[in-house]
Amino acid sequence: MMKTTRSDSRYNAVTIDLAPMIDCVFILLIFFIVTSVFVEDPGIEVERPDTRGEAITDRNALLIAISAEDAVFFDGQQVRIDQVASVLRQASFSDDATVIIRADRRSSHGIFASVYAEAKRAGLEHVQFATSRLGSGN
Repeated sequence: MMKTTRSDSRYNAVTIDLAPMIDCVFILLIFFIVTSVFVEDPGIEVERPDTRGEAITDRNALLIAISAEDAVFFDGQQVRIDQVASVLRQASFSDDATVIIRADRRSSHGIFASVYAEAKRAGLEHVQFATSRLGSGN
């Protein structure tokens, strides 16, 4: 009588090649990084006035904020009114860039008008202001 041993049978180990999956994950990661848009916040939170209307947002817009104390902020830094045009000119890639002014509802109309005029003086044609929709609280 002949005995069979376990060593007579051969087991083939199954391996999974992970390199193609890792390549796909890295390609997706690079795609999402390249196509994402990062909007730089102006540095302060303002309480925008309430209005009814359509929200038009440009994801590549330059944001300027005006605080309740009439201080002007761009890219987290406080700027003087006479610096607004030069700062916007340096930050814009073209004359088609959009500037969005976020003014606190308690800021003065005069400072808003000055910032608006400086943005126009910088050669930027698309100057908008940010508002909140009624009842949204934003």
